Amino acid sequence: MRIFKFGGASVKDAEGVKNVVNVLQTVGYEGTLLVVSAMGKTTNALELVVKNYFENKQELQSSIQEIKKYHNSILLDLFDNENHPVFWKVDGLFGELTSFLDRNKSPNYSFVYDQVVSFGELVSTTIISQYMQENGIKNTWLDVRTLIKTDASYRDAKVNWEATQQEITENVNKDLLNITQGFVGSDDNNFTTTLGREGSDYTAAIFAYCLNAENVTIWKDVPGVLNADPRYFENAQLLHQISYQEAIELAFYGASVIHPKTLQPLQRKEIPLHVKSFLNPTAAGTTVGKGKDLEPFVPCFIVKKNQVLISLSSLDFSFIVEENISEIFRLLHEAKMKVDVIQNSAISFSVCAENKFNTLESLLTKLRGKFKIECYEGVSLYTVRHVTAEALEAIEADKDILLKQRLQDTVQIVSK
Repeated sequence: MRIFKFGGASVKDAEGVKNVVNVLQTVGYEGTLLVVSAMGKTTNALELVVKNYFENKQELQSSIQEIKKYHNSILLDLFDNENHPVFWKVDGLFGELTSFLDRNKSPNYSFVYDQVVSFGELVSTTIISQYMQENGIKNTWLDVRTLIKTDASYRDAKVNWEATQQEITENVNKDLLNITQGFVGSDDNNFTTTLGREGSDYTAAIFAYCLNAENVTIWKDVPGVLNADPRYFENAQLLHQISYQEAIELAFYGASVIHPKTLQPLQRKEIPLHVKSFLNPTAAGTTVGKGKDLEPFVPCFIVKKNQVLISLSSLDFSFIVEENISEIFRLLHEAKMKVDVIQNSAISFSVCAENKFNTLESLLTKLRGKFKIECYEGVSLYTVRHVTAEALEAIEADKDILLKQRLQDTVQIVSK
């Protein structure tokens, strides 16, 4: 069995949906499971719905209507008959969304977030499944919430592998073309959970692991894994092959092509991962697998924007020792701050972290009681793997460097 994952960019409009059908017709689709993301920027739009629900009720309905309007325009481009069942199916999903917001009593932002944002994937897979049926491609629509079981850590749920394995084994027919949602699962109470932003890649890996898949293909709008994000770096090069270990390192440092959690389940069962272009489905792309040396062997550049650099020193100029560091990490953990860089000396300690859950201010309040604090928001973290003198010179040019750290052939720089 093969697992195909299509992201939001691949299905952002009617032409994208038609192209998914073209890809399937080109490369074949028997014994395949499709994992599909929300269309275009729908997740961002649904995040605004959640924000309006808590902060700006007057704009709530208009933000929902914008999303309905966007999907309805895609439906009208794909289906000639406005009486097609897909219209009322999609309308029913938006009805469920509105009903949830009307009856919800929970003040938990993350809980509401997961219940709302997941509708993006439910709507996109409903539309694509129906369009494939319309074009002679029989498929089975699966509700991933009945298959991937997690804990109740909303917005960053942890997979219950044993329960998930059982549900997938019992309910997925390997001989059919299946389509399901990325990014989404459910907890023991059947409330919807999400696996973290960009979690659709991880979903594909979960299914691959549980189904002992032959391979996983992530279909992107780039030719494969590049050594740098072309949005931020010029002359990005295609990497033809990468080892699991190298890909895990790149993902850990923030490379956006592959989700950090995706690779470990695949590595455990030695399932190859292909990253290919949905615009050129017959091109080779990039293969990630066992014993695949980096080819070509070139520096790899990664940037993470909008990070926070927190520098701490003791109030009485005493040493920063194990007891202090333990306390700092306890507070970072409580604030759900993902730490990307650590640097310490005898009297100072610095961390570059991601303020994903908007907990920075409460964290700083707690830290100020025990440390002198300097905080820089909106900084960028640059990581260069397999660094050369030329690559380092290019990355440092015209930057106000706040922190620099080197470990073997990897350099990390935090800059304004």
